[in-house]
Amino acid sequence: MTKTVLTVDDSRTMRDMLLMALEDAGYTVIQAVDGVDGLETLAAKGADVVITDINMPRMDGFGFIEGLRADPNHRTTPVLVLTTESDAEKKARARAAGATGWIVKPFDPAKLVDAVRRVAA
Repeated sequence: MTKTVLTVDDSRTMRDMLLMALEDAGYTVIQAVDGVDGLETLAAKGADVVITDINMPRMDGFGFIEGLRADPNHRTTPVLVLTTESDAEKKARARAAGATGWIVKPFDPAKLVDAVRRVAA
């Protein structure tokens, strides 16, 4: 069965790069442009794994992860944070919000797919 990955990023270029890497690896990809859109898309379509940016308009990644974790249907959905941030405090905040893992941009497509495979297993 094909796993579905929701990508949440305000950068169209980043969404396109994620789409290519994940579809090439056999995943179904759905996309959202920010945290608000991400929560709406997740509620409507669901996902097996979520990849989110931190810095976005309307609702940032921290708010998005907290919103996702507040939904009983997504308490255990793996969430990978994909961001240019590498600050330990932000990593700790993301983990506290419920993030499963952390990947720094620019990402290596093979490593990203490996991380998705690990958390989706």
